[in-house]
Amino acid sequence: MLPRFDYGTTVRVTRNVRNDGTYPGLATGKLLVRRGATGFVRDVGTFLQDQLIYTVVFLETGIPGETEGRVVGCREEELLGLDDPWVPTRFESREKVQAAMTLVVGGELRAEAGTVGEILKVLRDLPGGPQYQVHFPGWVLQVPERVLAPLDGADSETGSEEEFAHESE
Repeated sequence: MLPRFDYGTTVRVTRNVRNDGTYPGLATGKLLVRRGATGFVRDVGTFLQDQLIYTVVFLETGIPGETEGRVVGCREEELLGLDDPWVPTRFESREKVQAAMTLVVGGELRAEAGTVGEILKVLRDLPGGPQYQVHFPGWVLQVPERVLAPLDGADSETGSEEEFAHESE
């Protein structure tokens, strides 16, 4: 198990990093570093002998109002090299969202506009832009970013039935 990133390498975190209870002085679940923030590798270690953990120094966390940086442990799959392509997304894994329009697959209703779902996976590298695997009640659908809205409905656009979704395997 060889590390992909070396000491001093600048990296970008691909998902929001929250306190899992191991970051001192902050509540469990508190956002530590926002996805897209860059930092440098200070150390490389292992967890349970099968996962590489990088100690990353983030000088800026990407969190509005935060002025201090943070030193955070990140798994290798949560990091990209600075020169690797980065596609920003509106939503993140485990985030609750709502369907901005009625979602239909093969002529059958899968989720009405306003139905709440949870993002299972972010797919950044697909042609046409980011897509998400979203668990709606009874279904897991893969949908483009434009058919989802945040729960507060700030940019929700209730639309007509369209076949933007397809069922994930």
